[in-house]
Amino acid sequence: MSVVRPVPLEVRALRTTLFTRRGEMKAVDGLSLAVGAGETVALVGESGCGKSLSALSVMRLLPDPPARIVGGQVILNGRDLVPLPEEAMLGIRGREIGMIFQDPMSALNPVATIEKQIAEVLMTHTALGRGQARARAHELLELVGMPDAKRRLDAYPHQLSGGMCQRVVIAMAIACSPSVLIADEPTTALDVTVQAQVLALLKRLQAEAGMAMIFITHDLGVVAETADRVVVMYAGRKVEEAPVDELFEAPLHPYTAGLIGATPVPGAERAARLADIPGMVPPLNALPAGCAFAPRCKRVMERCHKEQPRLTEPKPGRTVACFAAEMDAA
Repeated sequence: MSVVRPVPLEVRALRTTLFTRRGEMKAVDGLSLAVGAGETVALVGESGCGKSLSALSVMRLLPDPPARIVGGQVILNGRDLVPLPEEAMLGIRGREIGMIFQDPMSALNPVATIEKQIAEVLMTHTALGRGQARARAHELLELVGMPDAKRRLDAYPHQLSGGMCQRVVIAMAIACSPSVLIADEPTTALDVTVQAQVLALLKRLQAEAGMAMIFITHDLGVVAETADRVVVMYAGRKVEEAPVDELFEAPLHPYTAGLIGATPVPGAERAARLADIPGMVPPLNALPAGCAFAPRCKRVMERCHKEQPRLTEPKPGRTVACFAAEMDAA
């Protein structure tokens, strides 16, 4: 008998538009996903595919103007965040939903001590006083594996390594035990050894707290290690979703297959070079008619240049937006 997980976060047909002098740009176009407690859903795709814009839309952190959520819902613990005023969001960010940003140095205040920055999160969302908040900040730094945690409380960000700063950002994100954690490329700026440490830390913290996690990355090797399910994005749209094992074994969308083919396999001997995907992700103000991936697709058909494929479910638990995949399933 399968265990039904509670679903703290559900995104329903989310649409975010950028209103610019060059016209309206669909930054997030109808994104839907759900993340259960203790589950990790990876958002993957090349730079410019809309992963970070989707996360910032969920957090309601995009500046208005030029960005505006024009449709859909973000259901967090049963409440839709989209219509809430900013004052209400200030009480939700950090308390119910936390975010780890991809550049830890820019996410931290360079003129405030580590203790002050963690304590500020705690004092904003809890009834802790300054002394209690400092003690809790010390506990959090130890929890995330900070070396010599007590001494680091009085340090400034520039006095710490990149890996240490990332641990501080993680400590701030989990300080109030949020039910949902969004990790946006949390290992991109770190060396390989520190990347492995941070990934292991996130998995341990998630297992202990039962958090739902959205993990944003362009690294499919990381996805294979961390995710339960994968959402593949292209030009602001979801083009495929699948359990992680099924996605790697049998990708349905040509873009997904291209991403997997371009991923190095440790220990594998390859006679030829890694495959690549010709061309680039189109800019939001110059999306082609029909399927946005058509100009780069090896399986393109005439209708791909005219019609935008809708998401279908060719197999239980899997969705894909591709005319070629529809023909394969027929």
